[in-house]
Amino acid sequence: MTVYSVDVEVRAPVEPTEVTDRVADAIHELFPNADLREEPGELVGEAHSLDHFSDLLREQAILDTARNTFEDTLEGDTFTFRLKKQAAYVGTVNFAVGSEGELGDVFVEVTVHDPDAETYIEYVAPPTEDGVPMDELAERAARDPTQDGADRN
Repeated sequence: MTVYSVDVEVRAPVEPTEVTDRVADAIHELFPNADLREEPGELVGEAHSLDHFSDLLREQAILDTARNTFEDTLEGDTFTFRLKKQAAYVGTVNFAVGSEGELGDVFVEVTVHDPDAETYIEYVAPPTEDGVPMDELAERAARDPTQDGADRN
């Protein structure tokens, strides 16, 4: 098993109409291990894993969208993305595009120290075939060599 060394910084504005604890809850829905601190007008969190976030991507079947988003923003060993804060309140990953929502977006910056960013992106959001992660297809094929990953009737 590969051990990944990453730093994840999460930032979310706290609007005057919002309760800070609710914004913290929204962040923890997506990043439960984030250590949060209050800064003027925002919450800032630090984590060292995207495992729970990756599980949510799989559950919501948005691995391809996530991987494309990560790859599009990759610079050196760092990639960034924005998430809709409103969706985060209910534990849903919704990538923000265009202008910020009225409550502001959750900004995430991931810096990969080891092994490398491309490998980590593939770990968090693996390539898929018909929406099924390729690693799962390989596991299915290993269990039942007569199947090619497609359901047969």
